[in-house]
Amino acid sequence: MSQKNLINLNHVDPVLVREYLLDHPDFFSRYPELLLSMQIPHQDRGTVSLVERQQMMLRERVGQLEEEITSLLSVAARNEEIYRFYSELLFDLLALDTLEAVQQELAARLRAQFRFTRVRLLSARSPGQFEQPELALILKRRLDERGYYLGRLPAAEARLLVGIETGSVALIGLGEPGRWQGLLAIASHDPSHFVPEMGTMLLDQLKQLLTFRLQQANRG
Repeated sequence: MSQKNLINLNHVDPVLVREYLLDHPDFFSRYPELLLSMQIPHQDRGTVSLVERQQMMLRERVGQLEEEITSLLSVAARNEEIYRFYSELLFDLLALDTLEAVQQELAARLRAQFRFTRVRLLSARSPGQFEQPELALILKRRLDERGYYLGRLPAAEARLLVGIETGSVALIGLGEPGRWQGLLAIASHDPSHFVPEMGTMLLDQLKQLLTFRLQQANRG
């Protein structure tokens, strides 16, 4: 090989080599000896052939896929467990005789299942009117158009709503916006447990049931 050709090879653009190989997938079929003769640096083994490197990458990818599948199965199992829990909880709450019994059962079950620090079900004296006037102001400021607030709270608001400073909260307005008949406040020590982007499908069902039970109690 001439000195001129050697210089040109030393200045070959790696991107062009990559594109050439992608455009010519039969390259190594035409030059199969390269598969074994090419040596690729390896952190643990010094150098390996192109075939060995491909096999190693495939094994690594298979391992990654197995981990991803295991993780997905674990998440699916956890989601099914949570769905079953809420389904059983809703039926049990519907069967209780008094609002006080509903509050006690709800708090006990949610704390046991999710290790929440506080669960409070607050009833309004009349639509939109709570015993603590500050409560209505906080709900007006915090609850969205669907009646939810999910996230962190300033210490003073957290103490008023759940009695303690906490990591994150779920505030769920019960009834009509602006004329709330009650509030479900759930506190978690984990700042990332309740976040604004989380889904509320199961909470929607709980919200509907508790609103119904509050209306029953008010009519009674």
